[in-house]
Amino acid sequence: QRLLVESGGGSVQAGGSLRLSCRGSGVTAYYMGWFRQAPGQEREGVAAIDRTGAAIYADFVQGRFSISRDNAKNTLDLQMNRLKPEDTAMYYCAADPLCAAVMTGRPTHRGQGTQVTVSS
Repeated sequence: QRLLVESGGGSVQAGGSLRLSCRGSGVTAYYMGWFRQAPGQEREGVAAIDRTGAAIYADFVQGRFSISRDNAKNTLDLQMNRLKPEDTAMYYCAADPLCAAVMTGRPTHRGQGTQVTVSS
């Protein structure tokens, strides 16, 4: 069974922090990352990281988030700081051989999502 399971979402006030985690079971891919989707909005990539640790971030991140992965444990984390109300969305863990698939929210594998709500 191939699974990506997210945890760590929640509600915070603007300026606060959250750490999202994802654990993969039966899923390994060169790229892992996060994309998000707010109600009525298109999916948008947040960050992706390859197996060497090289990371890419969406422009809107602006240095506020940091992605990391542990290949041995098959886990992925996203540290989100200085959160803004516009960061409110469902966040999905993603895995795919291609970075573009993760960053466009169309990965081969994705989790069920974890909700992040940021209040002003």
